[in-house]
Amino acid sequence: MDMLNDPALKAFQNEVRAFLDANLTDTLRAAAARATSVFIDPAVTLPWQRILNAHGWAAPDWPAEFGGPGWDEIQRYIFAAECARAGAPGLAPMGLKMVAPVIMHYGTPDQRAHYLPRILSGEDYWCQGFSEPGAGSDLASLQLRATPDCADYILNGSKIWTTHAHFANRMFALVRTSTEGKAQAGISFLLLDMATPGISVEPIRTLAGDHEFNQVFFDDVRVPQANRLGAENEGWSVAKHLLTFERGGKYAPGLIGRLERLRARADLDPVMRARADREAIGLQALQALELKAMRGVGGSTALYASALKIMGTEAAQRIDVLACDVGGPAAWADADGQMPADLAVAVPRYLNDRAASIYAGSNEIQRDLIARIVLD
Repeated sequence: MDMLNDPALKAFQNEVRAFLDANLTDTLRAAAARATSVFIDPAVTLPWQRILNAHGWAAPDWPAEFGGPGWDEIQRYIFAAECARAGAPGLAPMGLKMVAPVIMHYGTPDQRAHYLPRILSGEDYWCQGFSEPGAGSDLASLQLRATPDCADYILNGSKIWTTHAHFANRMFALVRTSTEGKAQAGISFLLLDMATPGISVEPIRTLAGDHEFNQVFFDDVRVPQANRLGAENEGWSVAKHLLTFERGGKYAPGLIGRLERLRARADLDPVMRARADREAIGLQALQALELKAMRGVGGSTALYASALKIMGTEAAQRIDVLACDVGGPAAWADADGQMPADLAVAVPRYLNDRAASIYAGSNEIQRDLIARIVLD
């Protein structure tokens, strides 16, 4: 934790704070405060992304050669922490944080030159086509078939729980290109245009009342084989590379920001304040582990990715419960919208975050992965 006190990093922190003070509007803060999910509507996130992109800060994790700021891990962490404390809306991760790194790693020069600038600018807004009605945590059982036909694949099947597919103009998807051998060996990774004929999107309403998820249907959809990322039937390796970015992450900065706003409430009674203090201590431990992971100390990338996914999502769920308890019965019936924003969205956020320990590989699966890594 001492690394955060380096004078050069303090100067960088002050630079970020000054930028946020000058550019983060009250309108954007208010919209972020009312968000019930980590996936905020693009009507909010894209204007903020454009502001960041104009300053060269839209993709903190990207290397400079691809348009990122070229920051090191600790600078990226400080930036995330300051954005969270300022109440900035989080940007959609599917493009900037998930598909972009695999395009950088597996993409051809033409694919990189085409997609990466469009991801930075927000011109391309992505969704993730992984889960299917019969393939969730057991992702290798996916059945969306991609049949070769001349220079194309013809896709038939469906994807489910597809976040923001109703907004997206692009999808990255795992498809079945072979039924020979092990299930993982017959999967390919495709980049799709959502305007392609034969793609239809049906909404799935959550218990929180949000339209975040969708089911996407493919009916004889033609996709150029040139849109494949990596070799045919080797999409499983591409997906595993991507999942290290989806599962691992910087959970502590955002959660610390949320908890600080909750702890600052003057009406917290001693019991609630004690609960908040316990969570604050837990977040300090989570932050220390995230900083340790950045330095590559004590474990593999895969081990940290699974451990941080478990700890981060379960901490978020406990903070959700705390916020609901602070709001009390009124949090469940804020019909007139008069409650402070953090409490007004406490219940929908609680309901939405029930999925946090399931998506990106359930936490039970993550514990199995940790056990295998340690025992090996």
